[in-house]
Amino acid sequence: MEATVFIEQKCFCDLLQICSLTSCLVCLRPVCVFLLLTTICTPQYCSTKCIIYPSLFILLPLVSMFLNTLTPKFYVALTGTSSLISGLILIFEWWYFRKYGTSFIEQVSVSHLRPLLGGVDSSSPSNSNTSSGDTESSRQSVSECKVWRNPLNLFRGAEYNRYTWVTGREPLTYYDMNLSAQDHQTFFTCDTDHLRPADAIMQKAWRERNPQARISAAHEALELEDCATAYILLAEEEATTIVEAEKLFKQALKAGESCYRRSQQLQHHGSQYEAQHRRDTNVLVYIKRRLAMCSRKLGRTREAVKMMRDLMKEFPLLSMFNIHENLLESLLELQNYADVQAVLAKYDDISLPKSATICYTAALLKARAVSDKFSPEAASRRGLSTAEMNAVEAIHRAVEFNPHVPKYLLEMKSLILPPEHILKRGDSEAIAYAFFHLQHWKRVEGALNLLHCTWEGTVFHEVSVYPKKELPFFILFTAGLCSFTAMLALLTHQFPELMGVFAKAFLSTLFAPLNFIMEKVESILPSSLWHQLTRI
Repeated sequence: MEATVFIEQKCFCDLLQICSLTSCLVCLRPVCVFLLLTTICTPQYCSTKCIIYPSLFILLPLVSMFLNTLTPKFYVALTGTSSLISGLILIFEWWYFRKYGTSFIEQVSVSHLRPLLGGVDSSSPSNSNTSSGDTESSRQSVSECKVWRNPLNLFRGAEYNRYTWVTGREPLTYYDMNLSAQDHQTFFTCDTDHLRPADAIMQKAWRERNPQARISAAHEALELEDCATAYILLAEEEATTIVEAEKLFKQALKAGESCYRRSQQLQHHGSQYEAQHRRDTNVLVYIKRRLAMCSRKLGRTREAVKMMRDLMKEFPLLSMFNIHENLLESLLELQNYADVQAVLAKYDDISLPKSATICYTAALLKARAVSDKFSPEAASRRGLSTAEMNAVEAIHRAVEFNPHVPKYLLEMKSLILPPEHILKRGDSEAIAYAFFHLQHWKRVEGALNLLHCTWEGTVFHEVSVYPKKELPFFILFTAGLCSFTAMLALLTHQFPELMGVFAKAFLSTLFAPLNFIMEKVESILPSSLWHQLTRI
């Protein structure tokens, strides 16, 4: 076997300023210590090709000698270098998270390192023997992570634009509006739109980013024929009041009903007709739902409730629009709590995706029965009654589903305009719920007091990761004090004379008021009295 390294009397590691030599255990010729330190388990050769097996008895003193030669400046440089690298990693992580919404290190570890270490890939299909309970829980978790359209979303032209007129700022993010554009293309278009000129124009209009271009395209489509989707776009974005939006939606309803009846007769003639009928159904349901919301906003709440009930009876399978959440809010406005309980009994099912509206409305009804007489002092003395226990458990279940809501209901956080899309169990859902339901909680006497007394015990749990538990002030103070002390130690070691000057100046400034007071006291008190006080 050829020798990997040949070392004569002069060691090549002198170039690295490591000049310590030891002797070969066989021929006693000099051998470089650097090789022994870097190849603990691999046999090396001296100049006479004797095999050298490094021994720990030889290496430990050499390592100790090497560490003893290190100066404090080395540790300071090492600490500074590691801090610089950590800071660069932190800045890169923050930039990557702001741009892509996920952690780079977490993504790499889950996507690449976990399969190499034998972990199960999250994208791999589940085993065939997975239980039905696990399947249901996984399906529920997927539905909760999905971005949903806000059932109570505002009108862009009549409501969102008012904020822009007053403040000059956009109330919606680009990401939110992009999701709405995708929804419009999914619900209001189909493959046969190119056969009809007006629908072809609207198909391009839903892809436009400029609002004025969309509105111009809608007017162009209406010049060709009565197009229901064109009326929808104008009602949503051009109408500046709810009354104008309602008039446009009524015109859209006439055009939408005629298209729906026509496509209903032809839906069984082929897949294209079936897709067109599905599109016309979505358009009709959307128009009727927005008309009901217009009635609710204009104060005709009973009319809105009737329209929503009729719509849910006519199209019971279209649960994607979550019309029952609009119905719950309108019934709460009417204070018709019996009907609210009936709707909850139908939709508060384990097989359906839950929402903050369902969970917190159920908690509100339970709290309504006991909140007017609830007192924390009395409950601590006598214990909770059965009704109070049920109300507390309902609040805990609601907080477990979405822990963000209580701070908005208790007005510990300021509300903003709700987005057009929400994330289940997220902060966006909490904003959307509190924006419309805060008034209903205030109307029930003592409900917010009961929520205030019970919500904090459940807000931080394993199911909902956010909001993060706030660190106590003592931990923050200790961390800041340790960081400040370490910085002072580093500066003192690096610039001892300058830091000594700063320390003297700081101490003199700190004790200057005390010295001033002592001088005043000495000038006021007689010298004999001061002499007697110092002797005590």
